[in-house]
Amino acid sequence: MSISLAGRTAIITGANQGFGQVLARAFVQAGASVMLCARTEAKLVEVVTDLRPLCGAGQQVLAMPADVSKREEADELVSSAFAAFSRVHILVNNAGVYGPKGPIERVDWDDWIRTININLLGSILTVRALLPHLRAQHYGKIIQLSGGGATSPLPFISAYAASKAGIVRFMETLAEEVRADGIDVNSIAPGALNTRLLDEVLEAGPDKVGEAFYDRALRQKSEGGAPPERGAALAVFLASSQSDGITGKLISALWDPWEELPGHIDELKNSDIYTLRRILPNDRGCTWGEK
Repeated sequence: MSISLAGRTAIITGANQGFGQVLARAFVQAGASVMLCARTEAKLVEVVTDLRPLCGAGQQVLAMPADVSKREEADELVSSAFAAFSRVHILVNNAGVYGPKGPIERVDWDDWIRTININLLGSILTVRALLPHLRAQHYGKIIQLSGGGATSPLPFISAYAASKAGIVRFMETLAEEVRADGIDVNSIAPGALNTRLLDEVLEAGPDKVGEAFYDRALRQKSEGGAPPERGAALAVFLASSQSDGITGKLISALWDPWEELPGHIDELKNSDIYTLRRILPNDRGCTWGEK
């Protein structure tokens, strides 16, 4: 799809490496001005240096180090973006960590809480800081990175799984809160990517992450994983006017026909398609449990 984000501005968190860096490039190539953030300033500088030559007339690539799990830094990030751009149209919450690996009773509890603070509360804090501005302009796009932990159990990586399930349900809830304000809120699953998170799993080994998950990670490493550009293309689509009215959904970059969704707006509005829901016995062909 050829999508233009010319004239739009975006905040992208966790944008200094891996999928965040791919996201940043995709948004700049689509014409958006971006405020990038991450905790490591040196890598941010490298990304900015790489992306600025891609800018067209009027485009800007800016960056600031920030830990979005800290309220004051999330607030400062949003304030700085508005000071630079006057308006912000898009938030892409990409910052995230796997956190501790191992049985829940053995992992470091402070690390477990830190994972929740970054993945769940950090995303919510950036939303809280930006939301009054989006409501005032009666338009906005909030895009949240999900992961496998949102839709299926991830034994031995419980903080990550809990945080991702929590943030997806928060985004579903937020979508209903702001539906009348012209703000679309969606989560995306980019697929199994070969990033530093995969390397963390391999370094942890099967004793910490379990044999099944470790073997799957080995296969992913050897086979190349999902193309990150596909997930970035979905994010650009959800940031554009082509996706107006699509909200409250968790969309897979690889498995869902997202390019076709503009033709199904009414069906999406009035259904629980692409949402987290409880499975009933008759959903799986069982007759017991019916009334």
